[in-house]
Amino acid sequence: MQSIVNGQTFLGIELGSTRIKSVLIDQNHKLVAQGGHSWENALVDGVWTYSLDDVWDGVQKSFADLVQNVKQQYGVELTKVKSIGISAMMHGYLAFDKDGNLLVPFRTWRNTTTAEAASALTEAFNFNIPQRWSIAHVYQAILNKEDHIKDVAFITTLAGYVHWQLTGQKVIGVGDASGIFPINARGKYDVTMMDMFDDITDAQGSMLQNGVQGTMPKILTAGEHAGELTPEGAKLLDPSGNLTPGIMFCPPEGDAGTGMVATNSVAERTGNISAGTSVFAMIVLEKALSKMHMEIDMVTTPHGKPVAMVHCNNCSSDVDAWVRLFEETLSVFGDAIDKNTLYENLYRKALEGDADCGGVLSYNYYSGEPITGFTEGRPLLVRKPDANFNLANVMRSLLFSAIATLKIGMGILDGENVRLDKLLGHGGFFKTQGVGQRFMAAALGVPVSVLESAGEGGAWGIAILAAYAAQKANGETLETYLGKVFAAEKGSTLAPDAQDARGFASYMTEYVRGLVIERAAVDA
Repeated sequence: MQSIVNGQTFLGIELGSTRIKSVLIDQNHKLVAQGGHSWENALVDGVWTYSLDDVWDGVQKSFADLVQNVKQQYGVELTKVKSIGISAMMHGYLAFDKDGNLLVPFRTWRNTTTAEAASALTEAFNFNIPQRWSIAHVYQAILNKEDHIKDVAFITTLAGYVHWQLTGQKVIGVGDASGIFPINARGKYDVTMMDMFDDITDAQGSMLQNGVQGTMPKILTAGEHAGELTPEGAKLLDPSGNLTPGIMFCPPEGDAGTGMVATNSVAERTGNISAGTSVFAMIVLEKALSKMHMEIDMVTTPHGKPVAMVHCNNCSSDVDAWVRLFEETLSVFGDAIDKNTLYENLYRKALEGDADCGGVLSYNYYSGEPITGFTEGRPLLVRKPDANFNLANVMRSLLFSAIATLKIGMGILDGENVRLDKLLGHGGFFKTQGVGQRFMAAALGVPVSVLESAGEGGAWGIAILAAYAAQKANGETLETYLGKVFAAEKGSTLAPDAQDARGFASYMTEYVRGLVIERAAVDA
């Protein structure tokens, strides 16, 4: 309690795709309290978006929930902390004019409407530019001759936007920046590619008014001072007026970077898998890949080390939809069950299924999936007439489908002889002990560890980055600091089960062959 009263705690806020989470930790990085608020993206005029009103409503409610939990647990009012960090979904497009007005609704990472731009920039740069990257959205708007482009003065990510409004600073963490525009070996925007972009757009008569470099937020690395909470920012975060201005901030980061921190996966030959609404693997490289791969994103850790990222737009959304259906089915018979218990029981049921899912095949494509060449998705469950169609195989197929596209992408890194000493999992897919972890190990053919703290997720990760910025020793690296954070961390490791691995391989053969079914569904 004394650390709360004295303002010696650290606050992390992460805006995830379905939940905005606030976490308060102490000087030993232990969880003190947390708060949260659920929200959902909306498909408006064909664009996946969140309104800025919803952003601030959600941030305020999440923080207020944290404040209330602090008061209930410790009997004190939270009025100050030592430092704050903001994290959010990476990528997307938030464009503002010179007066700070949003020019078009926020276009999130989930949109797959920038194929033309992404392809053209990839060819021009000889560097993979995925559809969800901010620069792909910028160039697609130029190609579409959208009227707002002439007024664009500043582009940032969701984390960068929230940080800017709270501190007045137009900055971004290098990990988040690496999803905006390619980063060079010095941890800065690649100037050569920026000049190429300006030349391309100038030739087309649509060059950004400040050039691309003058339009992007300034890059900072983990541990740097990134501004302070302004009086206006304090009122924006806490309309009650109790929060004290002047609190320092660490650089805002993307959810990929905070996931790396939360799993102690920032050193070479380490990697982590974040599996929730989307699923992505982050592998910290010893050396550059031999060539460009369209399926692999090159991003960085929060302190600028190169990372190979395999990102899939779809993971658990289809599982969630089926769980809701089963919940509704139970309610018809008057049976109410705690949702966490329902999830756990259904996940465990999947362990009883046939190794290859017994002829039941699932596609979890709520949205497009670039790794397999889809710009739209149609969730599907299909089976052969003689399939062993039961609950266990349905659940197993849904969970296999959630990681099938990731498997395709990770196969490319295998071909590049990328080596891993450890792979850690976090996110909702791993919440039921020994299920998602077991299937992921079988799918990827490597042991998968889940730490006890992994459930805290990216909000805890950005809180740790806030603590690192505030209390690191002179010259202390992020790897060394995290070594102390995780020194006594406990967890579990599961090696691949041979039967599961054979079953998943058989499932993948059918999955790849069956992509024509998904294609037909989209086309029709």
